[in-house]
Amino acid sequence: PPPKPRPRTKPAAKAVPLPTEQAADTAVPPLLPGSDVAEDVVQSAAKASADAQTETPAPASLADAHKIPEHGRVNFRVERGDQGFEIGTARHVWQIADGRYRIESQLETTGLVWLFKAVRIEMVSRGEMTAEGLRPDDFVVRRNGAVRERAAFDWQQMTVRIGDRAPQALDRGAQDLLSFNYQLGYLPEVRQGMVLPLATGKKYGQYRLEVLGDEVLELPAGTMRTLHLRAPGANTTELWLAYDYLMLPVKIRHLDPQGESLVQVATEILMSPE
Repeated sequence: PPPKPRPRTKPAAKAVPLPTEQAADTAVPPLLPGSDVAEDVVQSAAKASADAQTETPAPASLADAHKIPEHGRVNFRVERGDQGFEIGTARHVWQIADGRYRIESQLETTGLVWLFKAVRIEMVSRGEMTAEGLRPDDFVVRRNGAVRERAAFDWQQMTVRIGDRAPQALDRGAQDLLSFNYQLGYLPEVRQGMVLPLATGKKYGQYRLEVLGDEVLELPAGTMRTLHLRAPGANTTELWLAYDYLMLPVKIRHLDPQGESLVQVATEILMSPE
């Protein structure tokens, strides 16, 4: 009989040190219901497009498999829909030092879409690393350089302030729109679905996460065993967390009420050695 083909193996994440100054290079996170950060990008992509024309077992415990290294970066390609029409690039960059974390993100349009409408969206989340994971202190969104949204967390008073509005009650374990991407790996209950208190920069509320199951993805960064989650709503977000890459987000899909989608797929994952 002919020899059996050798099974495919997953690619190893590159372990390279990232210098401090690279923290300014960053990507946009998943968007949850009630947030329209990607509206301009999706609408620009729609115009440019018109003119141009086996599941595998999960680890026993997500928390045991998840520990964010001190420095890291995930690069993404940004597409309109699932047809591969590239409209931009994005990056997530994080640093952890002295019990504190800083995560930055950046998304910008490129190519034909940039000719119609240049969009640059930056986000920054800063806070404390605790035994339960990330505890954000402040979150800021900038669009084309101008501060558009922000949230400030006061864990002593247990309040959160959105923009210039009056403080409101803060829930234990609350996250912001950027930090939650990296917090999910610390939460074993995420595999059963959960409700997560979250500040988007426009409002604070409870967001439901549904579990759609385990999936194997073929991405530019390699073959990934992932957990597929969905946050339903008027604006729906789906995200895929990679089991073999510390539960980092490696694919993100945002669907707006008009049915337009914005998809980010990982092209490269860089992490500092432990």
